[in-house]
Amino acid sequence: MIEFKMPSLGADMEAATLVEWFKAPGDRVERGDIIALVETQKGAIEIEVFNEGIIGEQRIQPGRKVPVGTVLATIVGPAEEEASIPAVKTTKPVEPRPQERLTRAEEAPAPATPPSLRITPAARRRAAALGISPESLAPGSDGIIGLAQVPTGPERAHRRGAGLDLDEMRKAIGAAMVRSHRDIPHYWVMHAIDATPLFEWLETQNAIRPMERRLLYIAPLMKAVALALKQVPELNGHYKDGVFRPSPAVHMGLATALRGGGLIAPAIRDADSRTVDELMDVIAELVPRARLGRLRSSEMTDGTVTLSNLGEGNADSVFPLIYPNQVAIVGCGTACPRPWVVGNAVAIRQVIQVTLAGDHRVSHGRHAAQFLTRLSELLAHPEGL
Repeated sequence: MIEFKMPSLGADMEAATLVEWFKAPGDRVERGDIIALVETQKGAIEIEVFNEGIIGEQRIQPGRKVPVGTVLATIVGPAEEEASIPAVKTTKPVEPRPQERLTRAEEAPAPATPPSLRITPAARRRAAALGISPESLAPGSDGIIGLAQVPTGPERAHRRGAGLDLDEMRKAIGAAMVRSHRDIPHYWVMHAIDATPLFEWLETQNAIRPMERRLLYIAPLMKAVALALKQVPELNGHYKDGVFRPSPAVHMGLATALRGGGLIAPAIRDADSRTVDELMDVIAELVPRARLGRLRSSEMTDGTVTLSNLGEGNADSVFPLIYPNQVAIVGCGTACPRPWVVGNAVAIRQVIQVTLAGDHRVSHGRHAAQFLTRLSELLAHPEGL
């Protein structure tokens, strides 16, 4: 019997509230299936399962806030299925408990809906609380109406910012940064990089592409950062229990500012092996979802390094703090025109100040210099990314 536990979705997370089950006892699940929605300080996160089998007993019901590591449900593995399925089917459901964050109306029994309408219990309760007819809601891509398909009420939207409690998120960010300051011996190395070839290449590319396939400079920049990190493995991985564990792949957290405040860094897996176009597609899909507070658990936990890009603005550089248990973070200032020596002349070039913050328990300034030098070389030839 496999125990499916409340996962840790970040160094700053101690507990979370189960909002909704997407699977019922007896349902078969495959690795990667999303089976539950939990609410954390950083928003609602869809939880994936990493085992195959059949859902057994659901020990925690929606509405309960439980610590990380609490067993939420059991999963009957393939070898146990035949003997365990009958017991699974007779599992007595657990009565829901009151939830602090739910309104009284949401706690009330959900109204009946036509048999043909596929809607989750939590979605039915929220729709009823808001006076919305379930029949007026459009289902998701899976044909089921979940919480994501039910608009939040005005008061909820005002306070939580489209699914996010920004006050709670700031507390979580603060806790993580306090831990980073306290536990990680940081060092910073900064380098100015001539990014003119990158912007000239982008201009040429976008001139011949249809509007929907045009690139933002964050995509080739992320690719170049990932490739440079592959050559300096001391900057990519996790430090835990006194041991550094390098990662063979670069799963890059992309620091994403949220409207109204807050910051989150969902991970893009295998950034080093994706093409620039693939990275652009992932970013275009991921950033809006992050701002809606609808990330998946793997996107919160898989990051091996973080990229913080200030984008358009006036700040030349940033000195970021490492997100525990990672060992490095790359900060990019705004690309600005600067005087630059080219051969024997001075020219105006687009320059980006790139800062590498590293963990002295794992690496030191020479590793950062190697990374920044390689990044500069890659950005000088963006056509090869």
